[in-house]
Amino acid sequence: MGVGAGPIRVVVAKPGLDGHDRGAKVIARALRDAGMEVIYTGLHQTPEQVVDTAIQEDADAIGLSILSGAHMTLFARVIELLKERDAADIQVFGGGIIPEEDIPPLKEMGVAEIFTPGATTTAIVEWVRENVRQPSEA
Repeated sequence: MGVGAGPIRVVVAKPGLDGHDRGAKVIARALRDAGMEVIYTGLHQTPEQVVDTAIQEDADAIGLSILSGAHMTLFARVIELLKERDAADIQVFGGGIIPEEDIPPLKEMGVAEIFTPGATTTAIVEWVRENVRQPSEA
C-alpha cells in the first residue's frame, strides 16, 4: 500500500470510556512536530472505529492511549480487527497507565511498544521513527 510514500502516518486514538485526552494530544502534537501525519480520532472511540480510521487513512501505525484499565481488552481487540481486515502490517503502540506486569503479555499479543507515564515525547517520536516503516530516501 503506501509503504515508503510520504511521511509516516499515525492514527492516535483514545479507545474506551476514558475522558482524559491531554496525553494523547501531547503525543499527537509531538509526532506532528516531528514531520509525521497524525490523525487524531478524539475520545470514546471503539476499537472498530479506530481500525476503520487507520485503514481508511492508510496509516502506518496506531497509537492508543488508555488510562481506563481496559488496556488488555482494547489492545487485543484492535490487533484482532487488524488481522481480520488483513491490515496486520499497521503497527500498534500504546501508552497510558499500564501496569508493568501487563506489558509482556501485551507485547506477546502483538503490541509493538508500550510507553508508561514517564516516557518522554522525544522517546516516543524516536521509537516511531525507528520502528514504523523507514521512509524511502527521497
